[in-house]
Amino acid sequence: MIMMPYNSSHRCSSQATQTSGTPHVLERMLSARPDQAVMVLSCLSDVAARVDCLERGAQDYLAQPFSPAELLARVRLRVRDTAHPRGEVIEAGQLRLDLGRLTADTGHGPVPLTRLEFLLLRELAGHAGQPVPKGRLLATVWGYDFDLGSNVVDVSIRRLRSKLGFDLITTVRGEGYQLADRLPAPRPHG
Repeated sequence: MIMMPYNSSHRCSSQATQTSGTPHVLERMLSARPDQAVMVLSCLSDVAARVDCLERGAQDYLAQPFSPAELLARVRLRVRDTAHPRGEVIEAGQLRLDLGRLTADTGHGPVPLTRLEFLLLRELAGHAGQPVPKGRLLATVWGYDFDLGSNVVDVSIRRLRSKLGFDLITTVRGEGYQLADRLPAPRPHG
């Protein structure tokens, strides 16, 4: 993230480079690490400054005044986009999880999931064929270090089963939940 003070010479263009005699901050950052995502925070709100920075490699540009909530939302979006590029898919048996779209498909077409449902299913897929204890699911998906007697995992498993089929996730008594190795063949509608 680059925060630019109010100074008309801090434009992203090569004119600023020529007048200052040193490479511009954005150009130096991107030449040192071309794969780095850069968000520019600036008090310059004119379109030319924004377009210039974006064309020179900035991933985003946010002009003051801006809301901290908007800044956080944009950062989360960039982190999500770089962590899970569009089209990245995890497969576990007959289950396909699309990380970019937060969908799951068991052979009946993609089904949209909430973020927590997706994280829960991804955790189960990461341990395909093995039961995952409820305490581990609480810790990895919800961030709880201990079981408060909560039924949040059970409720979420029920929701996933209703969305994706009741055979997808099995309960292993005393051990936790597990993705099924094989799902029954789809029945024809008619």
